Amino acid sequence: MTNLDVLIITKNEELDDWCGTLEKCDPIAVDTEGDSLHCYFEKLCLIQIGLPGQNVLIDPLGTIDFSRLNSILAAKTIILHGCDYDLRMLRRGTKFVPGEVFDTYLAARLIGLKEVGLASLVKEFFNIELPKSSQKANWARRPLTQTMIQYAINDTLYLCELAERLSNELHTRGRWEWFQESCQRAILAAGEDREKDPERVWKIPGSTALRGRALAVLRALWRWRDAEAQKADRPSFQILRNEELIELAKLAGEGSVRIPPGVQGSRRKRLHTVLQQALQLPESEWPQRVRPVRMRATSEQEQRLEQLKNRRDRLAEGLQLDPGVVAPRQALERISREPEAVASVLMNWQRQLLDL
Repeated sequence: MTNLDVLIITKNEELDDWCGTLEKCDPIAVDTEGDSLHCYFEKLCLIQIGLPGQNVLIDPLGTIDFSRLNSILAAKTIILHGCDYDLRMLRRGTKFVPGEVFDTYLAARLIGLKEVGLASLVKEFFNIELPKSSQKANWARRPLTQTMIQYAINDTLYLCELAERLSNELHTRGRWEWFQESCQRAILAAGEDREKDPERVWKIPGSTALRGRALAVLRALWRWRDAEAQKADRPSFQILRNEELIELAKLAGEGSVRIPPGVQGSRRKRLHTVLQQALQLPESEWPQRVRPVRMRATSEQEQRLEQLKNRRDRLAEGLQLDPGVVAPRQALERISREPEAVASVLMNWQRQLLDL
């Protein structure tokens, strides 16, 4: 233990010894830290476990066998805040498949709280201000600083008691079944990989005014930057910022090539080659800025959408919930066009509330 009363596990034998303690606990507070701000290939850098009277940090950057830990956690209720990110990181980093999950973020939304971030909930329920000093820390750094350790502990320190209080509120308001179904849907969503559209990913924010040759240059620049970032294992913005890509593409499209001075050496040569190739593309190969075609809603569909929104808003007001919790607008829009899709876009409790 350090003076912060935390156990830091870095070796297999340490983890195996401690798992005996973990087996006796239920529920278990869990959180993770990754390093997407400091590298291209995001990886799991830290696993935080909160138990009564004990804070545990597991270092996954070494060679650790997670099979026993995963087996224990899968048989317990694990408490997380905003479980999607953490479950994805644990799946990719340790191949963890969860059993029962208690998401304090979802619970807070379902009891009608307006501020549902972890820091806001800790302030609301315990009147404690959590420091934000390590939000953008490099979690791949070793050794961890005392400030980073304290920040990591805080992410699980209050989760068990917070879950207990939120659970009481959910039961009191008769929304426990809603919460269980919401958590189950979140687990399923976290188990799916999100595919990026290769023809949309390079159309970065701020580039909507680019057309023709400039758009072809932007596509080439984005692909060059992505390849460079992968090669160096650095975030893309550390190679060139979006603003620089857009400016370079705009100028090149106008016939002026000005490579930023920060791009040097072999990287500069590769960028110059990419720019020349993009500028030589025939017009037939330029990408088009095509707006997605949206079928115009019929008057019947518009009327159905308005009726659904009004019904949802009345229910949300009576329940003192954000309307998006009762049913997201996107879901209502789809249902107004495709009534048969209701079972795929809304949970059972939402359908029952809306009488759909």
